[in-house]
Amino acid sequence: MNISIFGLGYVGAVSLACLARDGHTVYGVDIDQTKLDLIASGKPPIIEEGIQETMAVAVNSGRVRVTSNCAEAMAATELSFVCVGTPSKKNGDQDTTAILRLTEQMGEALRNKDAFHTIVIRSTVRPGTVIPEIEPLLEKHSGKKSGRDFGLCFQPEFLREGTSIKDYDNPPMTIVGCNHPDSTAQLEALFGGLPGKFISTDVGTAECVKYACNAFHALKVTFANEIGRVSQALGVDSRKVMGLVCEDKQLNISTAYLRPGFAFGGSCLPKDLRALLHVARENDVDIPMLAGLLPSNEEHINLAVETVLSRKTRKIGMVGLSFKSGTDDLRESPLLTLAERLIGKGMNIKIYDPEVNLARIMGANKRYLEESIPHVAQLMCDSCDEVLQHGEVIVLGLGDRDIVSVVRDNISAEHYLLDLVGLSDVEELPCEYRGACW
Repeated sequence: MNISIFGLGYVGAVSLACLARDGHTVYGVDIDQTKLDLIASGKPPIIEEGIQETMAVAVNSGRVRVTSNCAEAMAATELSFVCVGTPSKKNGDQDTTAILRLTEQMGEALRNKDAFHTIVIRSTVRPGTVIPEIEPLLEKHSGKKSGRDFGLCFQPEFLREGTSIKDYDNPPMTIVGCNHPDSTAQLEALFGGLPGKFISTDVGTAECVKYACNAFHALKVTFANEIGRVSQALGVDSRKVMGLVCEDKQLNISTAYLRPGFAFGGSCLPKDLRALLHVARENDVDIPMLAGLLPSNEEHINLAVETVLSRKTRKIGMVGLSFKSGTDDLRESPLLTLAERLIGKGMNIKIYDPEVNLARIMGANKRYLEESIPHVAQLMCDSCDEVLQHGEVIVLGLGDRDIVSVVRDNISAEHYLLDLVGLSDVEELPCEYRGACW
């Protein structure tokens, strides 16, 4: 292909060298003449393992051009990657001055081009930038329609400094969010042969994935360091601790617990987290990330309460009371907390949970329930149908197949469904719908 790359910093320079190495003709575009001169002479503008040799090979092949002229580069190419910087402002927001100024120039260049052209944003931009901000500017300055006359995409990059060439050649996955099938096909032709799955999605999802991945990486570093500080204070080698944590590939290093849902609860997580925080305080160890977990968890319950109260009805039906499906354990169940708070707000609640049998429940579990919700027997129903007949707002807290089937078959347009389990095919539901955090 004939490809133009705008912005020859870290991502742009690596992409230019690798694409030209792989046989494509690449136009490098930048306003910094020093960068252009360096690349023209076969030298990279960055320090990175392997980039010197790769850039030299690319330039010596004759497939690299450099220019500061946006229109010239777009006229000569069919696909453009935007890799300009988006540095932080003092308030933490991104400074998009450079990318928006470039967008206007690219729109003007598109105005004078008849052939279909694909623009791929690779700069890290905050979610809600490409379609709400960049697309209207391109359309305004080109006089053309995005998704018809030209393609607009977002492709997050996951190149780590120090190993960028290796990361380029061995990505864990390639994600592209495109608004035109021809653009998707172009990018799959470019990157589909690399290791890792090629994934096509919408632009907004692709934008969010970049932030989610980087936040997760920061989270993991911080988690290991906070566990390290607590372990160190106890005279324990945290490297051994985290080494064993990483041995668990079923729960710890896996997809477990990484799906958006409702608050956590039960007999282990809240109790053990509080104990860990107490140990840290006893040893004067500050672990702010771990200390924020319980307040963050509480926010999910707060949001559920606010959502129910916003419906301006007192008739509430709850499906589920235990902390998860398949158990009658009510200890620190977020559903029980939700019910308790709604009752405190004067709501008229009916509850169904097939595992919470008042005649069978005993011991600490029974005391916990009776202390949390006095007169609970008056609220419990024998079937899901009873809850649906009573409630105008239905809170679905159990994801058992049979229960979900009953809810789907009997819910009506008069209901409002608050889904805490993550139903699929929600567009087929006849009622108003809201997910817990999706």
